[in-house]
Amino acid sequence: MYPIIKPIFFLFNPENIHHFVMNNLKFIHKNIPFGRNILEKSFGIEDANLKRKVFGIDFKNPVGLAAGFDKNGEYIEALSSLGFGFIEVGTVTPLAQPGNDKPRMFRLKEDEALINRMGFNNKGVDFLVLELQKLRAKNVSIVIGGNIGKNKNTPNEDAVNDYIICFEKLNPLVDYFVVNVSSPNTPGLRDLQEKEPLKKILNTLQEINQKKEVQKPILLKIAPDLTDEQLDDVIEIVMETKIAGVIATNTTINKNDLKSDAKLCSEAGGLSGKPLRKRSTEVIRYLHQKSNAAFPIIGVGGINSAEDAKEKIAAGASLIQLYTGFIYQGPSIIRRICKAIR
Repeated sequence: MYPIIKPIFFLFNPENIHHFVMNNLKFIHKNIPFGRNILEKSFGIEDANLKRKVFGIDFKNPVGLAAGFDKNGEYIEALSSLGFGFIEVGTVTPLAQPGNDKPRMFRLKEDEALINRMGFNNKGVDFLVLELQKLRAKNVSIVIGGNIGKNKNTPNEDAVNDYIICFEKLNPLVDYFVVNVSSPNTPGLRDLQEKEPLKKILNTLQEINQKKEVQKPILLKIAPDLTDEQLDDVIEIVMETKIAGVIATNTTINKNDLKSDAKLCSEAGGLSGKPLRKRSTEVIRYLHQKSNAAFPIIGVGGINSAEDAKEKIAAGASLIQLYTGFIYQGPSIIRRICKAIR
C-alpha cells in the first residue's frame, strides 16, 4: 500500500506531512478498535534469532528508529507497533526552541535523500520527561534512547551544562543516552567534536553516571565528514572515557554527485539518505577494524534496503537505525530487514 500512497504524501511539505501522518498513526493506534493489533500483525516480527544484547541492554531486534523522527517522544507507543527494536527520541535541549526558519526540510527524490536544517527544534526536556513518564506508566515494552544536545544560544564553553541538565532529567526514563555534537544545523556545534571539548563533555557525564545506582550507557553520535585522523581521535576518546559506543553517522555536508535539481541540492543543511550509504559504511568499518571491535557501533545512514542493512552489520555495526529510508520505503522495510538478518 505504501508505494501507492507515497506519491500523494510527497506532494506536500515534508515537515507538514510528517506531523499529519504521525498524528494519524497515533490516532489509529489509540482509538481504532484493534488498531494496535492490526499494525503489529501487519508490520511487526517476533523471532528469537533477532534478539541482541548490546551494551548491557536486551533488544528484541537490531532495527531502531534514529533520533529526529520523534523529537519530543509523542509517538513512541504508535511507532513501537511497527516492529522497531528500539526508538531514539530527541535531539532534546534543556529549553524549548523553534529551530531554524521554515522551509527547512527538502526531498531529493531522484537521490532518495533529504536535506534538513531543522536546528534542534523541540519542546524542551521537561516536555519530553512528561511524555516518557506517561509511557513508562503504561509499561510499554520498547528500548528508548535519549539523544541530547545544547540550546542554540548556549555558548560552546558552557555546553557541558546543557548536556548535564538533559542527562539528569532523562536518566530515570531512558535506557541509553546519545551525545549529539555532530549536527551541522546548530552553529558551532561540530566544534565540540574536537578532542578536548568532547572529552570534557563525556568525562563529566561519565562522572555523574558512575554515581548513579543504575548506570546508563552513553554513546557518541559522530559526523560522516570526519577525517581518518579525527576518527582515530574518536577511538581514543571512547576508550579513554569508557563510554559505551558510537553512532555512525549523522547527516553529511558533502553534496557532491547528486542527481536532483541543482538549486535543491544547494540548500543549506545536512544530507541524509541513499547518497550517505557508502561513507557511513566506511566510517563504521574504519572504527570497527581500527579499534579491534573494542566497542559497539550503531550504524545509520543510507539504509534503504535489507541489503544495505546487512552491509552495515558486515562492516561492524551491532545495531542499525533508520530515518530517511523509512520515509522512502515505508514501514515494511523493518520487517524486510529483520527477515534478511535473522
